[in-house]
Formats: sequence, C-alpha cells, structure tokens
Amino acid sequence: MIDHNARIDSEKIAKKKFGQNFLKDETVLHKIIESMPNDDQPVVEIGPGLGDLTRYLVEIKDVTAYEVDKDLCEHLRKRFKTTIESGRLKLHCTDVLSHWDQESLEDRPYHLVANLPYYIATNIILRALKDPNCQSLLVMVQKEVAEKFSAHPGMRNFSALAVLSQSVGEVQLCFDVPPEAFVPAPKVMSSVLRIVKKKTLLDPSFETFLKIAFTQPRKTLVKNLSAHYEKKDVVAALASLDLGPSVRPHEVETSLYHHLYKILKGDIDGREEKSGVSTQQ
Repeated sequence: MIDHNARIDSEKIAKKKFGQNFLKDETVLHKIIESMPNDDQPVVEIGPGLGDLTRYLVEIKDVTAYEVDKDLCEHLRKRFKTTIESGRLKLHCTDVLSHWDQESLEDRPYHLVANLPYYIATNIILRALKDPNCQSLLVMVQKEVAEKFSAHPGMRNFSALAVLSQSVGEVQLCFDVPPEAFVPAPKVMSSVLRIVKKKTLLDPSFETFLKIAFTQPRKTLVKNLSAHYEKKDVVAALASLDLGPSVRPHEVETSLYHHLYKILKGDIDGREEKSGVSTQQ
C-alpha cells in the first residue's frame, strides 16, 4: 500500500529534468527483490531516489548506489547513515554514465538493479550489456522499452535492441507495474525487465550492422543492407542462410544475424553451414 503522506513529499521532491517517479508500492518492491539472483554477488543500484528499494537491498546484499540528484544524495546520506558507515552501502553522487566512461561500476562481478527514466533507459541497458563485470540486469523501464528488448523474432517490435540483448543471454519481461505504483504517477505503464548475461557485447561493428539492418524496419532486409553493402552480396548471403529476398528485419533469428554479419564482413565463407556458426562476437 502506498503511504499517502510520503506521496505529498515525493511529489514535491521529484524533478522533471531527471524523469523522477518514485516507486512506493510495497508489493512491487517485494516482487523486485524476489526476482533477483540468489547469490552473494553485490548489487549496483542506479537512481536509488528516496531509498525505498535500497532499504531492502542492503538487507541481503552489499550495495553500490549511483544518484545524480544532489538533494536526494543528502537525503540518502541521512537515511542510511549507519549502513554507509558499516560499508554495506556505498553511495556515489554522480552521473553514472560519466563514471561508466572511465571504468566499470564495480571492480568485481555484480548485478544491476534500477528504476530507469525513459530518456536514459536504453543507454543504461546497452552500457550494462557491454560491462564485463555486470552479470545481470533487473530494471524498471517504460513497458514499450521492455518490449523492444524482450521481443522475439517474428514479432513486429523485434528490433536491433532485442538482437543485442538475446546475444548476451536470457531476456524476460517479468511483470508490469501500473502508474499508480509511483509518486508522482507517470502517464505510461512500466515493466520490470530481466537480462541474465552469459557473455558480453564486445564488437561495436555488430551494433552498427544492426542499425543498418533495421534502418527501415518495414522495408526488406535486402533494401536496408544494400545501402551499405553490394546488393548481390546481400542477396547471396541471405540465400546461403535459406532466407529469401523479401524477408524483413523482424523475421530473422538472432543467431542468423550473427552469421549474416560475419558473411558480409568476409570472416567466413558464405557457403558454410549455419549450424556450425557460434554467436560469439
């Protein structure tokens, strides 16, 4: 149940420039905790806000939190004074993306937990997929964003983001969270997205290739790729994978995108059997 006294304070504190919507629903908070990996690896929390999820995280994990809002940092320092002094919680008052430019968010394997505003969600998720220390992500995002990362081949919203997330591990849209679970309430439905990594994205050229492939999602893959590669090479590459010239980007399996990428790069011969190709990048 949402604390209505906290609602008044939260609405005053929330800042539009940071896209802040504070999760206050206790049922949802518990569902997030229950969805986390059960191991002894630490947690990195991005955007702890008022600390409502943080208070549960520090009971079960060592936590490193990144908060960009200086006012909220002051609030968190006071609320978790004892926990910070004990070393159970490390609080960094900084822009997490700026920190990520320099190094990993943790110097050891960790799990990422976050309630991400729309304007930064995709960037944060992609950065986590590229961070070798990040073992998994459990993030609250706008439902539309979660669906883009978790869509399956054949679905109309299957995109480059889905290919990238499926390339690193297992992806699951865990559950939806209604606007009334937040203070202030957003105008959209949110979802909790989980990605358990088995590998790390290491090849930026593959991302570029996918951007080309999905440039115009409703056009054929041949048309999109022919803007960068010779059309005859694209048609031949698709044929080697038993894909016709009319296939569209959302109809191609993730593993075949890796194979197609390698063919067009010239890393492997187009006549090789697709069953023998690894999705390692």
